[in-house]
Amino acid sequence: MMLELPMQPPIGTPELDAQYNNRAMVPEHVQMYEAWQPMCGQVMRDFPSHQGVAYGTSKREIMDIVLPKGPGPHPLLVYIHGGYWMSRDISDQTFLARAYADAGIAFALIEYDLIPSVRMADVIRQCRTATQWLHDHAGDYGIDRERIFVSGHSAGGHLTAVMAATDWPAETGGPKNLMKGGIALSGIYDLAPIQAGYMQETLALTDEEVERDSPLNDATAPTMPLLVVPGGGESDAFKWQSRSLVNAWNAKGGDLRYLEPAGCNHFTILAEFADPESELARATMALVKNGG
Repeated sequence: MMLELPMQPPIGTPELDAQYNNRAMVPEHVQMYEAWQPMCGQVMRDFPSHQGVAYGTSKREIMDIVLPKGPGPHPLLVYIHGGYWMSRDISDQTFLARAYADAGIAFALIEYDLIPSVRMADVIRQCRTATQWLHDHAGDYGIDRERIFVSGHSAGGHLTAVMAATDWPAETGGPKNLMKGGIALSGIYDLAPIQAGYMQETLALTDEEVERDSPLNDATAPTMPLLVVPGGGESDAFKWQSRSLVNAWNAKGGDLRYLEPAGCNHFTILAEFADPESELARATMALVKNGG
């Protein structure tokens, strides 16, 4: 069944641009991140954890790993933060790990360099390198390298889809099925509206980058299970992004499953992801624990 696509203003119009300006639409996001900050530090104290683990040589090529209590090997959920590829870091996202560590799932938040200091291809390479690093060093952290899943929010949702479509043997030398599935939250899968919008001043996306790095343009679709999840309270543009990816990849043989948590905006969807009683968290845990 094809998902219905919402109507949205044409690309390049101020109306569509406004639909991608999540901070303006949800000004209280500042207070949300402030409230989450102490929760992040408490998670690191409550569970076995490793901060600032280097997977490369750049200052930002690091990750934080939160492990469940008790012996492994544990399945792993990798998490890629958002910020339109040009802002934010992992320090205020660690609170997400609590529900998963409580459920016996290791949680690794990966950092990456930001545009414009690097290009999109560099960000993608770093996410692949970090995921490969976790596979290679799984035994050091009580992680089951046969159960690695990737998740991400906003720009991280885009990067999750890119990871799902990765040819691991060609890109990193890893096994073809290194990644077993994914959860893409509020992602962007067609970069054309971003190139035409206010963020282009910083991102400076080229036509080649838009074509190459838009998952919606991929000729084939990965067959691993993917949860694609925009918030019910998000803009039509973000719902269009997620529904378009589900329709396009499933038409090519993909296994994309669509959720739309009622009332969640672009930021409260993170609280939903962190709530072990939510449909989203339960679906994520079931995907990870069942191995795909």
